[in-house]
Amino acid sequence: MMSGRRDGSLMRSNVHSIRGSRIAIAIGIGILLGCVFAFCFPHGFFASNSPSPIKNRRIATTNVQVGSAACESDEKANMLKLELVSVSDKNAELKKQVRELTEKLRLAEQGKDQAQKQVLVMGNPHKAGPFGTVKSLRTNPTVVADPSVNPRLAKLLEKVAFRKELIVCLANSNVKEMLEVWFTNIKRVGIPNYLVVALDDDIANFCELNHVPVYKRDPDQNVDEIARTGGNHAVSGLKFRVLREFLQLGYSVLLSDVDIVYLQDPFDHIYRDSDVESMTDGHNNSTAYGFNDVFDEPSMGWARYAHTMRVWVFNSGFFYIRPTIPAIELLDRVADRLAKENAWDQAVFNEELFYPSHPGYEGLHASKRVMDYYSFMNSKVLFKTVRKDDKLRKLKPVIVHVNYHPDKLPRMKAVVDFYVNGNQDALQAFPDGSE
Repeated sequence: MMSGRRDGSLMRSNVHSIRGSRIAIAIGIGILLGCVFAFCFPHGFFASNSPSPIKNRRIATTNVQVGSAACESDEKANMLKLELVSVSDKNAELKKQVRELTEKLRLAEQGKDQAQKQVLVMGNPHKAGPFGTVKSLRTNPTVVADPSVNPRLAKLLEKVAFRKELIVCLANSNVKEMLEVWFTNIKRVGIPNYLVVALDDDIANFCELNHVPVYKRDPDQNVDEIARTGGNHAVSGLKFRVLREFLQLGYSVLLSDVDIVYLQDPFDHIYRDSDVESMTDGHNNSTAYGFNDVFDEPSMGWARYAHTMRVWVFNSGFFYIRPTIPAIELLDRVADRLAKENAWDQAVFNEELFYPSHPGYEGLHASKRVMDYYSFMNSKVLFKTVRKDDKLRKLKPVIVHVNYHPDKLPRMKAVVDFYVNGNQDALQAFPDGSE
């Protein structure tokens, strides 16, 4: 019995030993296969296309970062756009200042070596030709047009002007009746290129109702008060300030006061060879075109006679002005003096045109021409001479300027009645001068 129990115990022991050995072998084989597969398939035996949760979290985080970066990029882009607009505005302002400073520099240098500068503009220096063949430069070059000076006016002038020239008249409500006579006769003659610069809303509306080209200036405190309430001379002085923009835009202007009757197209009778071409206040060849006036001083004995040159003034109410540097300088000089002095604009206009350079003063280097006083007729010529001469009565002037007489409107109507309607007695009722 005892031997049987020992044998049974031994057998169970052997069985357990064999099972343990098998398990150990299986474990060893498993480990070996795991190492082999780990070496051969480092990313796993079964590859999967779906990302792991960790990877998904990383991708989501990246997307959030990208979205945030995009928003920041949009904000930066908007800020850059705003900065670009600001810089562009500053650049435009700087360009404007540069243009203004350049123009001031050109004006400051205008009086120095003028002849040489004109030669440089027109071409290379030349040798003088034979006796009697040399002609000096009369026609100055025009400025380069600058539409940025007044884009609204530039756009209007493109429609109104013809061949870069036009008639310009300044008017307020005080001269409304004369203005109607003025533009009615311009229309009758068939002149297309004319413009009224309205100095108040009433005149602007009046012109629009009558289909008259009109330009209403932007508000200007220095001009508006005079424009609304000023009389004929006060308003006349404003034109030198207003005309500057027209010239800067590259247009020649035939400046016209409102007390003028048009009987022919003046552009058919203008030479266009000078900076300023003006009608005269003279009434004959000597007074209109110049004469040698001898001053007698008996106390000087042998040298008692002193010769002087005289010419009657240019009329500042009717002149043709080209867009040149000397012409613009003339406008600036006159406007500046009128702003500082209690002076008549016509007197200042002529002083700046004619006074020569002398110590302490630099004269204006502008070319000038006087218009034919029978074609561009002032009212002194008409009422003192022409109406009393049978031959001269048959002449038809280009314009008649009622500048010598204060009763302007009735004389303007009489001029129309005489030259347009053929009433030969229309001028007879008026005195030579004023009463």
